Parts: sequence; structure tokens; C-alpha cells
Amino acid sequence: MGQLTTGERDFGAIILIVLAIIGIAMAAAGRSDVLGIHGAMVLLYSLALLFVLLSGAFGTPPSPARLTRYYDDPIKIGVGLTLFWAIFGMFIGVWAAAQLAWPSLNFDTSWASFGRIRPAHTSGVIFGFGGNALITTSFHVVQRTSRARLADQLSPWIVLFGFNLFCLIAISGYFLGVTQSKEYAEAEWYADIWLVIVWVTYFVLYVRTLARRKEPHIYVANWYYMAFILVVAILHIVNNLAVPLSFAHAKSYTIWAGVQDSMVQWWYGHNAVAFFLTAGFLAMLYYYLPKRAERPIFSYRLSILSFWGITFFYMWAGSHHLHYTALPHWVQNLGMTFSVMLLVPSWASAGNALLTLNGAWHKVRDDATLRFIMMAAFFYGLSTFEGSFLAIRPVNALSHYTDWTVGHVHAGALGWVAMITFGSLYTLVPAIWKRERMYSAVLVEVHFWLALAGTLIYVFAMWNSGIIQGLMWRTYSPDNTLVYSFVDTLLAMYPYYIARAFGGLLFLIGAMVAAYNIWMTVRSPVTAVLPLDEDLPVDERPIGGATPTPAE
Repeated sequence: MGQLTTGERDFGAIILIVLAIIGIAMAAAGRSDVLGIHGAMVLLYSLALLFVLLSGAFGTPPSPARLTRYYDDPIKIGVGLTLFWAIFGMFIGVWAAAQLAWPSLNFDTSWASFGRIRPAHTSGVIFGFGGNALITTSFHVVQRTSRARLADQLSPWIVLFGFNLFCLIAISGYFLGVTQSKEYAEAEWYADIWLVIVWVTYFVLYVRTLARRKEPHIYVANWYYMAFILVVAILHIVNNLAVPLSFAHAKSYTIWAGVQDSMVQWWYGHNAVAFFLTAGFLAMLYYYLPKRAERPIFSYRLSILSFWGITFFYMWAGSHHLHYTALPHWVQNLGMTFSVMLLVPSWASAGNALLTLNGAWHKVRDDATLRFIMMAAFFYGLSTFEGSFLAIRPVNALSHYTDWTVGHVHAGALGWVAMITFGSLYTLVPAIWKRERMYSAVLVEVHFWLALAGTLIYVFAMWNSGIIQGLMWRTYSPDNTLVYSFVDTLLAMYPYYIARAFGGLLFLIGAMVAAYNIWMTVRSPVTAVLPLDEDLPVDERPIGGATPTPAE
């Protein structure tokens, strides 16, 4: 906060005061409703940030020289928030998985029931962990590839702290029993409105930074980040159009009805996977893989082809979640067809990443960070193939509503999203904090094997569990009655649920190892890897300073 000017601090204080007043209004209107609890949270959150903002108000004014460097302070805070939500979200996930094997772990309380902690897990991991990772890395990538400082100093903090306020409101609401019951969109109307404000700020900041670029070409990673930001905004607004019971209640009702609600929800749900959990993380892949491997991307043209293929095909694939429902048959066929076609641009990205490693496979052997990124590309190719396969109607008849779908999702979530994130963080952290390397290469290695073992145990357990479930559910006797009861299927699943919880636990331990390693890296003495002038915006480079390569 010491880098903010007096005007920026004043404007930030005004925003926080307005937000505090809104919190007071919510608390007063909600009273005993959950809306009142969330109003109190908004008030306390705003006052805490206001205290931090004003604590340095009478200090030394910031030096104009700060504008000659990239603005990395929000990135540093973002790394910490990413790791916090990683541990929180994965812990809740392990707890939820353990409840399936040992139901008494809900402790006979409503707030700890599976139905409440499950959305807390998905939102904590997807939005808390994944969202903060995307915001953090996008701030890093857009500055380096544009060779320009972020467009202003206040907007990044609005985006970062505003997004985390949304996460706090949403996830605390799930524990309190407030939900829209929409997959990946459970937050209620007031949280959704706040997220729109934050997201528009994010979009404007990103576009303004690109407009200030000193590099004439817009690197492909920025294409993916922009698609992620823009499309997620559209998806979020359309799917969350709702009418609140009243402005004094947290509860709202969607404007969509019946099968239209299902179609809009899975248009949103699958494209949340496409543009939140795929496009944004492909941006990480296209920047941090060449940086870590010290190799140019194998084919820049292929990356652009993949971008437009994913952008177009993914948009129409959501209806494959609704096979054998009241959805019109032609819409189901549309979703199935585009899901199969989606394999082409998806494998183009995975193949492009793996081919980039030509001539650098010896580094994969020796560098666990690069191995994280390589394994993420492998799991991306695996999960996209599986997704196209599962979208085919006869296959879907066996797999849908079973643990096979859970295994597929976590092959992407753990193997792809989490691994590329940790690989990116291990590349980003030493560069941002000017360290020569991570505190412990051994701990990076330990984390890699914990993550890989945890992912494989989890996914294989769910693949076996799901296929057995599907087969048992469709086994009929000669007189056309079901052979197995639902309880029989639960008994068959029991060992797989234990394996699932164990695999998740390994992955959680790995995330904790990563948090410790990154914390110790930050605390270690500064050892600049490059001369300072090699990591400056190009227009602010000292006379005679070195000019970076495009990869920098």
C-alpha cells in the first residue's frame, strides 16, 4: 500500500467506506437472515482493509521511480491467497471424500453435512485456488509479454481483494445453508452482483494494460486470458439472472424455468470448465512452459488454431450433460457432436506443449518444476480425450451419474489445473522475489511425487468405482427386475471411497509442502538472477540497458 499515491489512497478509502455502508445496510435489512451475517462480514472486511490502507497514509510519499518497474506487489499477495485457498479447498475436499466412507464425520451437524461442504470444496478449489492463480499469473504474464506496467495501481487491488470477498461470502453461505443449487454457481444474488463489478474492473484493467503495450504483438497467452475473462463474465451474468425473495433475504429464484434452466446451467457449467479451467490455464502453459524449458513454443500457428477451435467448439458442448433428459434430442446431438470435434483443438494444445519439450527432455528428468508442467499437459490431453469419449450417448448411458464422471473431473482438476498451477508458481516465485531458485529442490520433487501418486490413486479408484456402479445399476434378472439394490452398490463402492480419500490426502499434503517451500523461498536472502534492467518495462529501460528476448 506504500506505493499508492495520496489520490489513489483517497479513492480506495472512498470505495471501502461505500462498501462498509453497504455492509451495514445488508446487516440491518437481513437481521436474523443469512444476508445479515454476510452484511456484517462485508463491514468487517471493508474496515480491515481501510485500516491497512490508512495505516500508511501519513508516511513518505511513494517514489516516482516505482513507475519504472513492473507492478508486482499484487502478484505477491496473490501467490499467498492462492496457496491459502489451495489448502482450504483441498482440506474440505478430503473431508467430504472421507464422509462418503465414514458418514459420522459430519458430527451430526447441519453445517458439516456433505451437501454443504461439497460446494464449499468445489468453490474453494475452483474459484479460491484456481481463480486467484489465474488473476495472479495474468498480472505477471500481461506485464512481461506487453513490456508495460499494469495500467494503474488501484485496480489490481480492487480485483484481488474484491474477488476474495466474493469467495468468502459464497463459501460461508454454503456452510450456512444458502445456495442456488446450481453447479459451480451456488452463490446467491448479492454475491453474484458483487462479482460482476469486480470482473468488469478486471476486464477493463487487462484491456488498458494491453493497450499500453510496447510490444506490437499480443502474445498468445494473453488471447487465452482475455477469452477467460470475457466469456466467464457472459456465462456468469446469463446463468445467474434471478429475482430475490426480497432485498432483506438471501434467497432468490432463477428467471429460467424447467428444461431451459437445465440448458442454461450446463451451457454455463461446461463453459466454466472451458474458459475458467481450460483457457486461463492454457495461458499459463503457453507462457511458463517455454520460460522453464528455455525453448520457443513448438508452433505458434498451432496455438492460434487451437485457440479458435476451443473458443468455438466448447461453446456448444454443454448439452452432453443432459443426455436422456427432456432436452430436445437435436440439442443433445449438437452437444455430443461438438464434444467429439473438440478433441482436435484440445489435442493440438497438448501436442504443441509436449513437442515444445523436444531437445529439453533432459531438463524434464532433472527439473521437477518442468515435470509438473509436462505432466499437466499429459493430463490435459488425457482428460480431454476422456471428455469427448464420455459425451457419446451410449457411453454416457453407462457413465453418467456414476463416479466415473468424478474421476474424469479430477483427472482434469488435479492432473491438469493443479499441476500447471504449481509448475507456474514454482517458476514465478523465484523470479518475482529475485531468488536464484526455490528454497528446496528436494521439496519440489517430494511435492511432485505426492501430487502424481495422489492423482493416480484418486482417478483410478473413481474409474473402477464408476464403471462398477454403472454396470450394477443396469444389471437385470431374466424376469426384468434389478439384480442389485442401491445399498448393494454402496457396499461395492466402499473400498474405492477409502482409496479416494487417501489419494486426496496425498495431494493435500503436497500442497502444504508447496506452501512451506514457497514461504521459505520468500524468506531467504535476495539473490538477483538477472541484472535489474533486464526485468523493466521497455520504455523505462535505462540507457544502454539490455533488451530482453520475446520470451522474457
